[in-house]
Amino acid sequence: MDSMERLNSAMRYIEEHLTNAIDFEVAGRIAGCSEYHFRRMFSFLAGMPIGEYVRRRRLSLAAEDLRQSDGKIIDLALRYGYDSPDAFTKAFAAMHGMPPSRAKLGGAPLASFPPMTFQLTIKGGNTMEYRIVEKEAFHIVGFKKRITLQFEGENRQMDSLVAQMTGAAAATLKALCNIEPKGILNVSANFAERAEEGTELDQYLGVATTRPLPEGFDALAVAPGQWAVFTARGPYPKAMQDTWARIFAEWLPTASYQLTSGPEMLWNEGTNFAKPDFRSEIWIPVEPNRQKGTIT
Repeated sequence: MDSMERLNSAMRYIEEHLTNAIDFEVAGRIAGCSEYHFRRMFSFLAGMPIGEYVRRRRLSLAAEDLRQSDGKIIDLALRYGYDSPDAFTKAFAAMHGMPPSRAKLGGAPLASFPPMTFQLTIKGGNTMEYRIVEKEAFHIVGFKKRITLQFEGENRQMDSLVAQMTGAAAATLKALCNIEPKGILNVSANFAERAEEGTELDQYLGVATTRPLPEGFDALAVAPGQWAVFTARGPYPKAMQDTWARIFAEWLPTASYQLTSGPEMLWNEGTNFAKPDFRSEIWIPVEPNRQKGTIT
């Protein structure tokens, strides 16, 4: 069974359990990966968190039940995982534009949210340049800000972080850096939900180090582990963002590695972003996926 078949088997499991408690650890095992990897892969491929998908599917089925049966609204609320009729009514109205009591009368248009399946499509046959790197524990040291995720274009939320990176601060941090990737890094960590645009995450601008931590900077402890390091070349930030998208849409669904909860790091070769062949490295924390076998 290939990766897409496994993922779609997990989707069938979810569909079959929409009126019960869904065990996402089981869904991950069916998909051939950890629950963490499954949740983040789903979010990137579907464009929404798995919880939001389940919520929409349940409310779509609830609307069908209202039209096809004489069941009570309180029974529907319990059937689809809501603790009270009020909570169910509020969620139902947000999706369908009317309360369930109105939908029950019939004749009104309701929103339909069909089951989702996945299909891998790779365009152009372009190769992806990457390597696997083993790292001991280290820290990211620099400046931190809680921001929202943006997939395309320049994220202006980074401006205040950049402003803190004065010449003196950059010199101090660069002197502290003693491990790869060398130089100033953009580091994303503690995602609220990995791939929904607008979700929150901690963004660091700093360096990687194993040296004693100085005062006056934010620090993020990073556990030992493996990293898949991808090289992006081309106009910035498009080439980097396109590579990042391909990692999640093409490489991870078929690789013998799965995501871990470590931070994602971006290294840029310099500050001349106008170079047509600008080079970046994207560091993604991974571990061998024992359910698929490992890459040798």
